[in-house]
Amino acid sequence: MQGKMYGTAAPQLSDSNRRIIETNGPSKRVYQVWKGSNRFFLGGRLIFGPDARSLILTLLLIVIPVILFGAFVSPKLVNEFQHQFGNLIIAIVIIFTVHTLFLLLLTSGRDPGIMPRNAHPPEPEDVGEASNSSVDWPGSQHGNPSLPPTKDVLVNGFTVKVKYCHTCMLYRPPRCSHCSICNNCVERFDHHCPWVGQCIGKRNYRFFFMFVSSATFLCLYVLAFCWVNLKKIMEAYECNLWKALLKSPVSGILILYTFVVVWFVGGLTAFHLYLICTNQTTYENFRYRYDKKNNPYNRGWVQNIREIFFSRIPSSKNDFRAKVKEDSIAFTSSRSMGRPLSPDMPKTSLDLEMGGKRQNVAAEELEDLQNQIGSISGLERCGTEPPYSSRGGYKGEITPDLEALAAEFGMQHGFTEREKKSGQSLK
Repeated sequence: MQGKMYGTAAPQLSDSNRRIIETNGPSKRVYQVWKGSNRFFLGGRLIFGPDARSLILTLLLIVIPVILFGAFVSPKLVNEFQHQFGNLIIAIVIIFTVHTLFLLLLTSGRDPGIMPRNAHPPEPEDVGEASNSSVDWPGSQHGNPSLPPTKDVLVNGFTVKVKYCHTCMLYRPPRCSHCSICNNCVERFDHHCPWVGQCIGKRNYRFFFMFVSSATFLCLYVLAFCWVNLKKIMEAYECNLWKALLKSPVSGILILYTFVVVWFVGGLTAFHLYLICTNQTTYENFRYRYDKKNNPYNRGWVQNIREIFFSRIPSSKNDFRAKVKEDSIAFTSSRSMGRPLSPDMPKTSLDLEMGGKRQNVAAEELEDLQNQIGSISGLERCGTEPPYSSRGGYKGEITPDLEALAAEFGMQHGFTEREKKSGQSLK
């Protein structure tokens, strides 16, 4: 009789409440639950774009010509010049190549300036005066119809409009844009470069320019010494250029290859040097055409160059190796304050803080919790002893976790009275 009563009266925690109270679930790293399209290596220490495989092609385009130069051209140059000068030619090309590859890694393997996604849309009061704008816009499906699609921000005395990102649920800072390939908002977004397999933004633009310019100098170096090699052959054999090419065909191939490539990387270097001097990004240059109107970010070419090359690179706003709870990710990604959230945003805890505002459990969860506490109280009034649970306590017992959760809703007083009654009944 009692067993039957216990089986029907003893409450069981709902799935959602169990995820709230239990905190011993398996933990994962942020990079393992990242909702962007990035690829991570070395335990989240390196972050690449989804097209990271293109790096293999870029590496081959750099390394193979250098290997051919070292194997077929430089030995002849060593013999033609003095021994030390010939070795220096080889040493310089190796140093140039290593330097270029290192810059390629710094460009493609680091956070370009990704903005962390919000847990939920910003509140209208956080938006400020901009919330008085039009209310009927596609963002209303995220549960905040009063948010306008844009708001005005003052930059160096100029008014700049910033847009709301539906995916990241935030107003993008000035010069920030959402990359459709990586599925992230990136600060000072320049472009997504398929050759390096990564977005080019605030934290890696400096290294991208240095990589492109280094590749240009490497091509010019190989091109120049291939011509020197052909000239030495023509002088040694007293022949024309065609016969010299037949004696060293690799030199001819490398001259043709580097001549084509130098137009590409050299033109890219010149273009980005212009962008740096005028403080523009590739995205802004093609979209806004600042050469035809005022550029709010242009502070003169000296300050612009200093900003790119001599300013401190900001730290990443994402800790990709930080640990998060898998259970709380599953729970909080589905609801918060009774509003559906974006499925792209993993959550790390029950208490979400955004703009200093603490978000609590939804009202229906509170009601469910109160019903369970009431059921436990009913068991105590009946003077029954709930059966022992395999979790290390009684099924009807008010655990410290449950007590702490109830205290958040101001129910601590009710718990204290029930504990006193429970102690009197045991006596």
